[in-house]
Amino acid sequence: MKDEVKNLRSYLMTGVSYMIPIVVIGGVLIALSIALSGVEAGTGANVTNPFLQKMLNVGVKAFGLMVPVLAGFIAFGIADRPGIAPGLVGGALANEIGAGFLGGIIAGFVAGYTARWVKSWNVPKQIRPIMPIFVIPLVTTGIVGIIMYIIGTPISGFMNFMTEGLKSMSTGNAVFLAIVMGAMIAFDMGGPMNKVAFMFAAAMIGEGVYTVMGPVAVAICIPPLAMGTAALLKPKKYTEAEKEAGKGAIAMGLIGITEGAIPFAAADPVRVIPSIMVGSAVGAAVAAIGKVGDHAPHGGPIVLPVVDNKIMFIIAVLVGMAVTVIMVNTLKKEVKEEKYEKESDEVSIDFN
Repeated sequence: MKDEVKNLRSYLMTGVSYMIPIVVIGGVLIALSIALSGVEAGTGANVTNPFLQKMLNVGVKAFGLMVPVLAGFIAFGIADRPGIAPGLVGGALANEIGAGFLGGIIAGFVAGYTARWVKSWNVPKQIRPIMPIFVIPLVTTGIVGIIMYIIGTPISGFMNFMTEGLKSMSTGNAVFLAIVMGAMIAFDMGGPMNKVAFMFAAAMIGEGVYTVMGPVAVAICIPPLAMGTAALLKPKKYTEAEKEAGKGAIAMGLIGITEGAIPFAAADPVRVIPSIMVGSAVGAAVAAIGKVGDHAPHGGPIVLPVVDNKIMFIIAVLVGMAVTVIMVNTLKKEVKEEKYEKESDEVSIDFN
């Protein structure tokens, strides 16, 4: 059992190690384009300069590869090269159904184990040459596609259920609503729960209520800022790849890109996700107590020009960061750096 858990972590880290450069490239380019353009009340990030628009587009395209690459190389870790194509497709489907990086992890494991199972089939000699280029990817992709579309329906229904729940809570205690939304923002960092909370807060701006987006804007930036800071403060508890990702995460946090924390959460979800959820919830609660308002559908310190009660916004972010940093660095243990990537000159790959 212990060896199997170790294997699961190794497969996961293979995907994370290949995903990190994509996250950094996409996140930093998006952050730069938005930082140089700024945000406006009511519209949020408004990139109009042609060069910055192209920079933003490149960053968005790179970011769009994040989940497919994560899924593809988790599958690669499990089944070698025959797992890559089905994993990539599964990750793309996770993006399409709005399942986020957690959906990508599911897709990667399903693709990897399915491809490994198909590879084990005892087929006639005449069929073996086409197994790695036709049979394995086709059968595996079909199974992954069916599973991803099956989980897509409940995800959509759950998002509608959560939206209605937030609407019912909006007439009650503002601090409790902020805690719930802060935790949702951090839970999947761009996934279904994050999107529900963000879209609800953005809709409230249209109603002239800015004190819902205020706590959400605080919660949005806490995961990447806190995880980047945590890696700087306790470097022995993070891999070299995570420490590099931490620098990009801080840049993304300043611009309100929650996804900057995904490499940390994907590598160690049991410790990281609860830590960022608690930190974001606490930060959002402090913002609600301080009646922080945000006039732009965006988050992070970049929105300060359009924020009501700027001092409390900053305090809320710092408090939430401190909670996450302390919690995650208390929970995490020192790591022994491992090489998770499979190098072609070091690994003998079986195509049959």
